Amino acid sequence: MKIRIRGNSVRFRLTKDEVEILCRTNYIEEITNFPSIDFSYAVVVSDVKVLAIDFTNNKIFLHVPEKLIEGWYFNNKVDFSHTAPTNNNRTIDILLEKDFTCLEDRGEDESNNYPNPKSLAH
Repeated sequence: MKIRIRGNSVRFRLTKDEVEILCRTNYIEEITNFPSIDFSYAVVVSDVKVLAIDFTNNKIFLHVPEKLIEGWYFNNKVDFSHTAPTNNNRTIDILLEKDFTCLEDRGEDESNNYPNPKSLAH
Protein backbone atom coordinates (compact mmCIF):
# COMPACT_ATOMS: atom_id res chain seq x y z
CA MET A 1 0.00 0.00 0.00
CA LYS A 2 1.23 3.44 -0.85
CA ILE A 3 0.07 6.82 0.32
CA ARG A 4 0.62 10.18 -1.27
CA ILE A 5 0.05 13.30 0.76
CA ARG A 6 0.02 16.70 -0.84
CA GLY A 7 -1.43 19.67 0.98
CA ASN A 8 -4.93 18.73 2.06
CA SER A 9 -5.21 15.58 -0.01
CA VAL A 10 -4.38 11.99 0.87
CA ARG A 11 -4.31 9.24 -1.73
CA PHE A 12 -4.12 5.52 -0.88
CA ARG A 13 -3.09 3.05 -3.60
CA LEU A 14 -3.54 -0.70 -3.14
CA THR A 15 -2.13 -3.62 -5.13
CA LYS A 16 -4.23 -6.64 -6.13
CA ASP A 17 -3.24 -8.61 -3.02
CA GLU A 18 -3.93 -5.64 -0.76
CA VAL A 19 -7.39 -5.12 -2.25
CA GLU A 20 -8.10 -8.82 -1.70
CA ILE A 21 -6.91 -8.64 1.94
CA LEU A 22 -9.01 -5.54 2.59
CA CYS A 23 -12.10 -7.15 1.05
CA ARG A 24 -11.55 -10.38 3.01
CA THR A 25 -10.42 -9.06 6.44
CA ASN A 26 -11.76 -5.46 6.41
CA TYR A 27 -8.34 -4.11 7.46
CA ILE A 28 -4.90 -3.46 6.01
CA GLU A 29 -1.99 -1.52 7.51
CA GLU A 30 1.54 -0.40 6.64
CA ILE A 31 4.21 0.79 9.08
CA THR A 32 7.19 3.02 8.37
CA ASN A 33 9.90 2.85 11.02
CA PHE A 34 11.59 6.18 11.72
CA PRO A 35 14.56 6.38 14.12
CA SER A 36 12.46 7.96 16.87
CA ILE A 37 8.92 6.69 16.23
CA ASP A 38 6.82 4.49 13.95
CA PHE A 39 4.35 6.03 11.51
CA SER A 40 1.53 3.90 10.18
CA TYR A 41 -1.46 4.13 7.93
CA ALA A 42 -4.42 1.80 7.71
CA VAL A 43 -7.55 1.27 5.69
CA VAL A 44 -10.40 -0.13 7.75
CA VAL A 45 -13.96 -1.03 6.81
CA SER A 46 -16.16 0.88 9.24
CA ASP A 47 -19.74 1.80 9.96
CA VAL A 48 -19.48 5.10 8.06
CA LYS A 49 -21.61 6.51 5.25
CA VAL A 50 -18.74 7.99 3.19
CA LEU A 51 -14.94 7.79 3.20
CA ALA A 52 -13.61 9.31 6.42
CA ILE A 53 -10.06 9.99 7.54
CA ASP A 54 -8.39 10.66 10.87
CA PHE A 55 -4.89 10.94 12.30
CA THR A 56 -4.44 9.53 15.81
CA ASN A 57 -1.35 8.28 17.66
CA ASN A 58 0.91 8.67 14.61
CA LYS A 59 -1.46 6.66 12.42
CA ILE A 60 -3.65 7.71 9.52
CA PHE A 61 -6.94 5.81 9.53
CA LEU A 62 -8.97 5.71 6.33
CA HIS A 63 -12.48 4.48 7.14
CA VAL A 64 -14.36 2.94 4.22
CA PRO A 65 -18.05 2.05 4.12
CA GLU A 66 -18.59 -1.69 3.69
CA LYS A 67 -20.99 -1.12 0.79
CA LEU A 68 -18.19 0.54 -1.21
CA ILE A 69 -15.71 -2.30 -1.12
CA GLU A 70 -18.24 -5.10 -1.45
CA GLY A 71 -16.94 -7.09 -4.43
CA TRP A 72 -14.21 -4.52 -5.14
CA TYR A 73 -11.64 -7.26 -5.68
CA PHE A 74 -13.72 -8.73 -8.50
CA ASN A 75 -15.23 -5.69 -10.16
CA ASN A 76 -13.83 -2.97 -12.43
CA LYS A 77 -14.38 -0.08 -10.01
CA VAL A 78 -11.06 1.77 -9.80
CA ASP A 79 -11.46 4.25 -6.97
CA PHE A 80 -13.52 5.93 -4.31
CA SER A 81 -13.20 9.58 -3.33
CA HIS A 82 -14.68 12.05 -0.91
CA THR A 83 -14.00 15.58 0.26
CA ALA A 84 -14.39 15.86 4.03
CA PRO A 85 -14.56 18.94 6.24
CA THR A 86 -11.71 19.54 8.68
CA ASN A 87 -11.73 21.17 12.10
CA ASN A 88 -10.49 24.51 10.74
CA ASN A 89 -13.28 25.11 8.20
CA ARG A 90 -11.24 23.69 5.34
CA THR A 91 -11.57 20.37 3.52
CA ILE A 92 -9.41 17.34 2.88
CA ASP A 93 -9.63 15.30 -0.33
CA ILE A 94 -9.51 11.53 0.19
CA LEU A 95 -8.89 8.97 -2.56
CA LEU A 96 -8.69 5.17 -2.32
CA GLU A 97 -7.69 3.48 -5.56
CA LYS A 98 -6.32 0.37 -7.17
CA ASP A 99 -2.63 0.71 -8.00
CA PHE A 100 -1.87 0.46 -11.74
CA THR A 101 1.44 -0.38 -13.34
CA CYS A 102 3.32 2.64 -14.64
CA LEU A 103 3.62 3.18 -18.37
CA GLU A 104 7.36 3.72 -18.01
CA ASP A 105 9.68 1.42 -16.06
CA ARG A 106 10.59 3.00 -12.73
CA GLY A 107 12.66 0.11 -11.42
CA GLU A 108 9.94 -0.92 -8.94
CA ASP A 109 8.37 -4.35 -8.61
CA GLU A 110 4.90 -3.82 -10.06
CA SER A 111 4.07 -7.47 -10.63
CA ASN A 112 1.14 -7.26 -8.20
CA ASN A 113 -0.31 -4.03 -9.61
CA TYR A 114 -3.34 -3.83 -11.85
CA PRO A 115 -2.67 -3.52 -15.59
CA ASN A 116 -2.68 0.10 -16.68
CA PRO A 117 -5.77 0.71 -18.83
CA LYS A 118 -3.73 2.92 -21.17
CA SER A 119 -1.37 0.01 -21.90
CA LEU A 120 -4.32 -2.27 -22.71
CA ALA A 121 -5.69 0.16 -25.31
CA HIS A 122 -2.92 -0.61 -27.79
